[in-house]
Amino acid sequence: MKIHELKSSVRVAAPIERVFDFFSRAENLERLTPASLKFKILTPLPIEMKVGSIIDYRLQLLGIPFGWRTEITVWEPGVRFVDVQRKGPYLLWEHEHLFSAEGSVTRMEDHLRYAVPGGILEPVIHALFVRRQVEKIFEYRNGEIARIFGA
Repeated sequence: MKIHELKSSVRVAAPIERVFDFFSRAENLERLTPASLKFKILTPLPIEMKVGSIIDYRLQLLGIPFGWRTEITVWEPGVRFVDVQRKGPYLLWEHEHLFSAEGSVTRMEDHLRYAVPGGILEPVIHALFVRRQVEKIFEYRNGEIARIFGA
């Protein structure tokens, strides 16, 4: 299994408490996801975010609808949290969200580790479809974060 990584970062003009509070409410994930993915949270809201929280979603990727389940495996308020795919299209999806204060500015970083199914075709599937799609999702996400909080 080939593990791919993506790292992204955005600085926003808001205090860390406000930024982390936004991310502690699962319903805000819909605001950070491109409409083309037709993302919908299926787990009843509000969701208490903590280690062990399970969140079910429905979305479309490359026009194919599927369910996705994540579990919060790390929850350190104001510092970081990690969500891990438990059911979905990837062989591996581990997404760490990191928050740090830089004066009155907050830096939010995403560290993603993921693996794509496909066996011997995996390199082609990743290169032609998945890599760019993942990058576009995080570009959109960072743009929305900057728009919501101010860059």
